[in-house]
Amino acid sequence: MSEHPPLAVQVWGDLACFTRPELKVERVSYEVMTPSAARGILEAIFWKPEVTWRVARIKVLMPIRHFSVLRNEVNSTIAPRTVAGWMSAGTHSSYFVEEDRAQRHTLALRDVAYQIEGQMVLRPHADAEIAKYRDQFRRRVARGQCHIRPCLGCREFPAHFADPDPSAQPIAHSDDLGLMLFDLRYDSSSGRHDPVFFPARLQEGVLDVPQGLYEEVGL
Repeated sequence: MSEHPPLAVQVWGDLACFTRPELKVERVSYEVMTPSAARGILEAIFWKPEVTWRVARIKVLMPIRHFSVLRNEVNSTIAPRTVAGWMSAGTHSSYFVEEDRAQRHTLALRDVAYQIEGQMVLRPHADAEIAKYRDQFRRRVARGQCHIRPCLGCREFPAHFADPDPSAQPIAHSDDLGLMLFDLRYDSSSGRHDPVFFPARLQEGVLDVPQGLYEEVGL
């Protein structure tokens, strides 16, 4: 248990998609932002190699609303080194996107707003007190500064962020969300990242994140 109160930031956007990993062909979003997506937003705003983030809770501030969109996507990817080889050799590629294109549905969320609360944890090699990093985070949020532009699940769905609005309240909705992706656990022996899930429940608009899982995934 940290001796410091959790840091908080309010994020919102027009569109969001927190993809369920068990549905691989067409994207279907969880009803609520996942802890890993929330950690990604905190890291996008404030990233330092000396600290890591642990999300404590996510408050849903807008009603959960879905929308469906049909998008053109490609079935395969090309490594940057392959493209660099074509450019250096002065040759033309044999890849034609029209032959590799596919249309897929995405069931996403619209008009979303969340309040993320999390703890900043110092790594062993940190050479300053945690108060220094907490103050830096608060200043960045107040100024609208970020390390990279945060997104709401997909890069094409940008997130706006600011200090929490004291008048914003979680929605009056409770529901069992089923198994939700918590984060990825790195296996050093195999070099793989294995997903870790937890039984998620939204209680009066608040998703509490089990803190014990952060030790399990090594964060």
